[in-house]
Amino acid sequence: MKTHVVDHPLVAHKLTALRDVRTDSPTFRRLADELVTLLAYEATRDVRVTDVTVDTPLMATQGVRLARPWPLVVPILRAGLGMLDGMVRLLPTAEVGFLGMIRDEETLQAETYATRLPDDLSGRQCYVLDPMLATGGTLAAAIEFLFQRGAIDVTAICLLAAPEGLAHLDDVFRGSGRPLKVVTAGLDERLNEHGYILPGLGDAGDRLYGVV
Repeated sequence: MKTHVVDHPLVAHKLTALRDVRTDSPTFRRLADELVTLLAYEATRDVRVTDVTVDTPLMATQGVRLARPWPLVVPILRAGLGMLDGMVRLLPTAEVGFLGMIRDEETLQAETYATRLPDDLSGRQCYVLDPMLATGGTLAAAIEFLFQRGAIDVTAICLLAAPEGLAHLDDVFRGSGRPLKVVTAGLDERLNEHGYILPGLGDAGDRLYGVV
């Protein structure tokens, strides 16, 4: 498993504003959208392309286009929806699937409650959107779900990650031979006793959409 913590002043600036308890939901949504686009730029460095010839106004030249099958973007509901627009802005031809997962706050285990994905993901590159990589249980379950359906490699894009979550993913997928990458804006200190990232930014879903 590869981990890439994006080191860029704009990323750090927007992450700082996201952390601020005074940042309201509309501003939080806008900042998350902008931050995801910056993360997506780094996350898609290995996106598959194919060589093509195009005609400029002056002559023919060589270039590249995204290869088929198109990349698949998978936000984990509900908080992952707040990252979707920023991702597809950079990959407008990508297809979008949805995966509903929830963490049991007592056991911290992930449970799947909704799926809207192709049954066969053979040959697909997948980009999973999950704002907070905390314990890693939810993200690991989502990634395993995609690999079981045939995805050839998976990149997870997270606003924040905790060392415990990264360690869990590494434990689950080490030696599997499956290409896995995590791209995040920040690696925080640790989890608290409730499984929340410290210093973190709170509950991303609540800050995006309110407490419902």
